[in-house]
Amino acid sequence: MTPEEVAEAAEALYAAEHLNRQTGLLSLRYPGMTMDDAYAVQAAFVARKLAQGRRRIGWKIGLTSRAMQDALGIDTPDSGVLLDDMAFASGGRIPKGRFIQPRVEAEIAFVMKAPLSGAETRDDILAVTDHVAPSLEILDTRILRADPETGKARIITDTISDNAANAGVVLGAERHAPDAFDLRWAGAIVTRNGVVEETGLGAGVLNDPATSVLWLARRMAQYGQRIEAGDIVLSGSFIRPIEAPSGAAIHADFGPFGSVGITFD
Repeated sequence: MTPEEVAEAAEALYAAEHLNRQTGLLSLRYPGMTMDDAYAVQAAFVARKLAQGRRRIGWKIGLTSRAMQDALGIDTPDSGVLLDDMAFASGGRIPKGRFIQPRVEAEIAFVMKAPLSGAETRDDILAVTDHVAPSLEILDTRILRADPETGKARIITDTISDNAANAGVVLGAERHAPDAFDLRWAGAIVTRNGVVEETGLGAGVLNDPATSVLWLARRMAQYGQRIEAGDIVLSGSFIRPIEAPSGAAIHADFGPFGSVGITFD
């Protein structure tokens, strides 16, 4: 994509979010779009928000499960940027109309105590992690999930461009040392309005959520970026996304690891 096309695509995403109306598939508009192009669009989209006064608070990692990778025909996760207006309190409420088509995933969040420009091992990740916590990620789609005329579904370049479908983060109150639990066995029972919708274990995230953070650190190092002290890193979902229409109360019970919930007005 040309710089002009990258800027045009980013502006379409920004307008879709602020008008609360989805834009068409970028993969159809720019058929030769690569993953590098998609990350360039994402960067321009995020830069537009930063220019409006937003502040980066961390990162999210997506497409970490084998099932989701197989569905999109890829063999790698993706990542997006967390901004300050995406943080919501556990037990709080999301105002009606805040999102277009929200969905929710359960994840283990890492909160960092030192910068990390690259990493060689899982232990490197744990050494710079201040604590881990139960969390929910709120997904939203500024891009249509499927083109109404052709029926073509979004592909990985659409998702990456759309800030990896990132829209919100809800942290539970509990804080744990990164080695206090075997994170492969830390899981959750997730309900919507009291009905169990999904269950899962941390092992669904690349066999270990810390491995997911390791992947992010290595990917960022390739682009001269790094995870900073204080950053929240959402390590990836171990459940399928749960639709969250108006009136949905989502609660994730992580057992001894904690709990987290949010309600959509």
